[in-house]
Amino acid sequence: MSTGTRPALTRLVRHLPRAAVAAVAAVTLTACGGGSEKTGSESSAGASADSAAFPVTVEHKYGSTTIDKEPKRVVTLGLSDQDAVLALGTKPVGAVDWFKEKPYGKWPWAKDKWGSTPPEIVGERDEYNIEKIAALKPDLVIAQYSGMKKEQYDTLSQFTKVVAQPKGHDDYQAPWQDMTRQIGKALGKTEQTEKLIDDVDAHFKAVRDEHPEWKGKTVTVGEPYEPGKFAAFSPNDPKVVFLKEMGFTTSEKYRKALGKQNVADLSVERLDVMEADRTVWLGTPETEKALKADSLYKKTKVHQEKRDLFLPYDSPDIGAALSFNTVLSIPYAIDQVVPKLEAIK
Repeated sequence: MSTGTRPALTRLVRHLPRAAVAAVAAVTLTACGGGSEKTGSESSAGASADSAAFPVTVEHKYGSTTIDKEPKRVVTLGLSDQDAVLALGTKPVGAVDWFKEKPYGKWPWAKDKWGSTPPEIVGERDEYNIEKIAALKPDLVIAQYSGMKKEQYDTLSQFTKVVAQPKGHDDYQAPWQDMTRQIGKALGKTEQTEKLIDDVDAHFKAVRDEHPEWKGKTVTVGEPYEPGKFAAFSPNDPKVVFLKEMGFTTSEKYRKALGKQNVADLSVERLDVMEADRTVWLGTPETEKALKADSLYKKTKVHQEKRDLFLPYDSPDIGAALSFNTVLSIPYAIDQVVPKLEAIK
């Protein structure tokens, strides 16, 4: 399975092609003002927003967006944004593809919420099909866990409301709580959003209470994506944040090695960066086998002392759940990961 997290893909952020910017003008003429028009893929699927919440203004990376009434047709452009929207009772009419899996596909934490109403696929990581988005006549576009560029934001804002990434954070490094709150505010469901966040926080607290021995233990997270190379993920990456919320922390050496990068592409000569009380590797059985066979990896202390943990992206979808790190995927990930961490003495 293509994970979408390999360094080359993780750093893939391209500007909107000029041709698309020009072509969208014609589509915009038919899409503007169409937000209230109904289609067979109407998105409302749960409790309505509090009408008193509107108008609401959401601040973000590129300014602020005022939403005058409850959005009915929502398109999500962040890689995991659809989860929070689904959890709040709305089915996006459009979403991006990640992991080369349809976002309404097999993910066990969200499959039932999609039901038989799949979204239109409107792009992949930070590469959006503006014509498709406009044709869906959205009244709201959400791009939280994304690398949306200002040019893309400006183009989309010509025909719909857009809530871009949370301000004050590097792309793909905003806390899941902040992204969830941005989404909840835009949908007029602030109270429901806080309940979702509180429930997830309670899951993490239960883990911390049950495992006080994990508090302060260092952790690193990486992916051996090809022989001789691996990716190390930022302390602010969702996969690392997930473990930090269980009580783990990261070392100064690890933080310095990553800097402001969301992911660092390193050779096995830099496996020292991954030394920690717990080293978590994501990947496939093939990449796990290759890393364990590497002569330099065999010499690492964390491997010799059996404090490393290999988690698959697929079957079960543990790595995918950690990558999403949303109000829907976190409970599933906790159930999968905790027993594996408990097995490490």
